[in-house]
Amino acid sequence: MLKSLQVNIRAKIIVGYVFIIICLGLSLLVVSDRVNSLQKEVDFVSKHDIEVHDLLNLVQKNMLDMETGMRGYIITGDSQYLEPYDSGSRTWLDNYNKLHQLLDDNPAQQRNLEQIKPTIQNWVKNTGEAMIKAKTDNNQKAINDFFSQNNGKKVMDQLRTMFDSFLITENKLTVARVNQLAESNSNLRIVLFSVLGIISIFAIVVALLLSSSITNTIKQVIRTIKAITASEGNLKTRIEVKTNDEIKELAEATNDLLASLEKQSWVQIHLTEVATLYQGINEIKLLSETFVSKLAPLLNSVYGVVYLRQNIEGHSHFVRTASYAAAGEDPSANSFRLGEGIVGQCALDQRIFLMDNLPENHVKMTSGLGVSVPRALLVAPIMVDGHTEAVIELASMQPFQSQHLTLMDSLQEKFGSAIVNVRSRMEVERLLSESQMLTEELQAQSEELQAQSEELQMQQEELRMTNEFLEEQNHFSEQRALELKKAKDELEEYSLKLQTSSQYKSDFLANMSHELRTPLNSIMILSQMLAENNGDMQMSEVVDYSRVVYAAGNDLLALIDDILDLSKVEAGKIEIMTDEFNVTEMPQLMKLMFDPVAEKKGLDFAVLLEENVPNVMLTDGQRLQQIVKNLLSNAFKFTEQGSVTMRIALAEPSRVQELLHRDPEEPVLAISITDTGIGIPIDKQQVIFEAFRQVDGTTNRQYGGTGLGLSICREFTRLLGGSIVVKSEVNKGSTFTLYIPNAPESDQEEHMTGYPAGEIAATGEHAEIVTIEALSSEFLDLTDESPVSEAIKSDAQLFQGKKILLVDDDARNVFALVTALEMKGVTVDVADHGKQALEILQAQTEYDLVLMDIMMPVMGGYEAMQAIRGQLMMKDLPIIALTAKAMKSEKEKCLEAGASDYITKPLNMDQLFSLMRVWLTKQVKKR
Repeated sequence: MLKSLQVNIRAKIIVGYVFIIICLGLSLLVVSDRVNSLQKEVDFVSKHDIEVHDLLNLVQKNMLDMETGMRGYIITGDSQYLEPYDSGSRTWLDNYNKLHQLLDDNPAQQRNLEQIKPTIQNWVKNTGEAMIKAKTDNNQKAINDFFSQNNGKKVMDQLRTMFDSFLITENKLTVARVNQLAESNSNLRIVLFSVLGIISIFAIVVALLLSSSITNTIKQVIRTIKAITASEGNLKTRIEVKTNDEIKELAEATNDLLASLEKQSWVQIHLTEVATLYQGINEIKLLSETFVSKLAPLLNSVYGVVYLRQNIEGHSHFVRTASYAAAGEDPSANSFRLGEGIVGQCALDQRIFLMDNLPENHVKMTSGLGVSVPRALLVAPIMVDGHTEAVIELASMQPFQSQHLTLMDSLQEKFGSAIVNVRSRMEVERLLSESQMLTEELQAQSEELQAQSEELQMQQEELRMTNEFLEEQNHFSEQRALELKKAKDELEEYSLKLQTSSQYKSDFLANMSHELRTPLNSIMILSQMLAENNGDMQMSEVVDYSRVVYAAGNDLLALIDDILDLSKVEAGKIEIMTDEFNVTEMPQLMKLMFDPVAEKKGLDFAVLLEENVPNVMLTDGQRLQQIVKNLLSNAFKFTEQGSVTMRIALAEPSRVQELLHRDPEEPVLAISITDTGIGIPIDKQQVIFEAFRQVDGTTNRQYGGTGLGLSICREFTRLLGGSIVVKSEVNKGSTFTLYIPNAPESDQEEHMTGYPAGEIAATGEHAEIVTIEALSSEFLDLTDESPVSEAIKSDAQLFQGKKILLVDDDARNVFALVTALEMKGVTVDVADHGKQALEILQAQTEYDLVLMDIMMPVMGGYEAMQAIRGQLMMKDLPIIALTAKAMKSEKEKCLEAGASDYITKPLNMDQLFSLMRVWLTKQVKKR
């Protein structure tokens, strides 16, 4: 029926929805009427019954307020308690009337309520008002009688019973109404579900009718589309639909899509066919002929011409290159300029020209059966990157179709790229051919040039060898002349220095002979007198002689120290040990050392420390103090009256840059020593720093000395990276300023090898001086008139009875040490060399300590200590090494050989006794 009405899908769907909406409207009207009735019943229950309960509660509350207020007033007599009574008395009747009015629909409940009113009025009149009046009149008897009879309570109990009965009846009515509402609600649900069921049935029926009318047509379209896809892509199949709705429009749109896909498929297939023709073609004419021969039949053309772009005399021309179906004399022109004719205009405009209804004499198609006239003409440009590379002209008997134009448009860029590629390959082949020809020519020329080059190279090599030989001879002659001149100058300078040095050394040896003989003479004379003493000499004389011998020994040792220091400086054996040096300790140290000298000579001595001087400097503190002590010694030596001042400050930046060539901001210590002595002449101020040079070089100098001190100071200052400057005026005094920089951290490591600072190698005849000094010092300590120190008292307990083995081959050292040790109460056995010491220790093992010399005949100290520790297994026996070798590594060598401790010659007896105390105490603790 719907199909015969020719109703479209939208109308079908609208009709179905309208029918459903009408059914829903009717059902809503029925349900709405029932809901309104139910709502009225609910409103009655919710408003009427709740308000009845509320008013009844208010009446009960009013009665309760009146009773409470009356009782409070009677008990307290306070009129404030009458406020709830008065409020309840005013409002209970209003609430009662409202409740009575609400019960108009229920006369029975009204009658029950009317029975309550007289009871309330009775209580108000006979109980409330009466008792308040009695209290006001202070009629206590009436009050007591009232409460004793309990009439008020009886009335209130009656009211409560009546209220409860009324409330029970009202609750029953409310429950009945609620049950009626529940029944109405149940009936409403039944009606609602019935209406929904009926509407659903009608809706399903309408939906089935509408859907079947729609889906049947869609299924027909689907069957047709499947048939198309099942026929291996036959795009010529079309869909036929007899309905006049949207499905028909869908079918027509699908047919249009199939037609478009058919055209696109045709274009793609033939585009691929044409594109595959370009492969393997390397000649432009062949490419053009192949292209037009394939394209013309595809476009149903009966005639075709290809024009390619060529540059002729600087202008672009499109020249005929290939044609299709040309017969007899080809009527097409040979070339066109840009913009000339349809072909030239097509190239200029870069668009396709399509013309129909050609004139009779335009072009003819010739076959074996006759001549025909084409009716349509297609002229299309072939472009690459926006430039026209060719123009193709085709003629057809029928009008060109849209797919023909689409194929032509798709082939424009592809055929243009093929033209460019073929031209490029042709150009490459041409250039390759020319390159091969040029390469052959260049190869021939290269061979010729190579032969000439080899000949020239041989000539150049001969010339180079000749020039090198001449240059070498010339350079050798010049070098020889310079060396001879330099050698002559050096010989002359060396000869002059040798003469000067010889004179200096002669003067120095004369001075040293005097300086050495003077203390040595006193030592020999006084020691001889002490040796020849038969007891006639007083003890005071012995002490004085000993002091002189001790002082002379110190003088000799100082001379030896200076000579050895200078020799080590000249040999490069001085070692600089960079470490943190506390500058603030120097003033106190110098004061302690030179205050006695200043006091003895009657001079003022001051040490000034500037505030900006850093507390710590990185330098060799021992060498720095040695320089300062030497400068102070000279200052006191050459000053008879006045003062000596030492000032420690930071150097001025200008002086740092001038003298040390360092960064002016770098901290440099400036130590100035100023005296008021004899002064130094200007011509001698630099000479005094040279080795073996003095202001007065004769043996009759007034102030004595060897003249080595300032030379040593200069060399030590140079090793510390500093400088010494002297400023002096004769008979007015001198100022020596020492500039010492802060050593960089990298200089903290040892940078020279040699003797350790402060230690002097003493062997041979030096050892004799050491023993005399040591003996004299010990003798002075024991014969001093002052009281014996606490240390000597404690030594008596520690040293008394101890047994020591002394291993030394020098009789003078043995005599001095044995004498000093026996004075301490020590028993000393002597071995002349290491082998004898081993024999003694094997026989006797009760020695407390061993004093071991290093340089001995037969067996030296190193070998002996190793044998004691290894062969004799005496690992706990203390061994103190005594050595005159003062090399830096000597201590480590002694300790590695087995020594417990180490001391160098010349021996300081106090230091030796101190070491012995340490090791003897350890031995006592072990036992």
